[in-house]
Amino acid sequence: MHKIPMKPFVSLGCAAAALALLAGCATNKNKADTQYVARDVSTLYNAGKYRLDRRQYKLAAALFDEVERQHPYSPWARRAQLMSAFSYYMNRDYNQAIAASQRFLSIHPGNRDAPYAYYLISLCYYEQIADVTRDQKITQQALDSLGELIRRYPDTRYASDARLKVDLVNDHLAGKEMEIGRFHQRRGQWLAATLRFRTVIDKYQTTTHTPEALERLVESYLALGVPEEARKAAAVLGANYRGSKWYERSYKLIRDHAPTA
Repeated sequence: MHKIPMKPFVSLGCAAAALALLAGCATNKNKADTQYVARDVSTLYNAGKYRLDRRQYKLAAALFDEVERQHPYSPWARRAQLMSAFSYYMNRDYNQAIAASQRFLSIHPGNRDAPYAYYLISLCYYEQIADVTRDQKITQQALDSLGELIRRYPDTRYASDARLKVDLVNDHLAGKEMEIGRFHQRRGQWLAATLRFRTVIDKYQTTTHTPEALERLVESYLALGVPEEARKAAAVLGANYRGSKWYERSYKLIRDHAPTA
């Protein structure tokens, strides 16, 4: 799992105070729901930090949420919101992490930690990307959120990492188009296959899938009986990827099936 930079929040109390709180929290859920026990902000915040340091992420998130609930107007409530989001992220509770980050942004849109919140949202989507054989809705959401981060905060360290991830996400989406295109090819659905390979070339031309997409276009155009288009695709392939195996395959196809097109 990607290790994200954690914001340097200040601890407000000692571990002894945290342990005192945690002992008091050892009640069943029903009792906790019906009894409200007010605690000072330093005790609550430090308890959350104590649990977070010990990788007890779910409990840490709950304690940071409690900071905001009991002390909504405290300066530490704002910090606890992001700490809660981070704790949910570390627990791989991505929906909760996204919701907590979005809540932070809705309340503090101009805060200096806003880029971090956007970055956390992006990571939550990015780490849920599925393989190309499955639906890619999450992949598109990852791309959209990374793009928004780059657009809003282009000069931050988070944007720098986001740009790298955008390249990987685009490569993944191109891979999905290739997978569908090959599927159509195997069934002789040449026009449908052509549309998929054209998408890769037009939309994801900087990805690693472009050489194969061009070669697959040569195959599909020849099967559709349009050798002129096949030669055009082969020419682009030769101009940009002459040393690749895909160019060798396309060259052989044109030589054998459309030598005078």
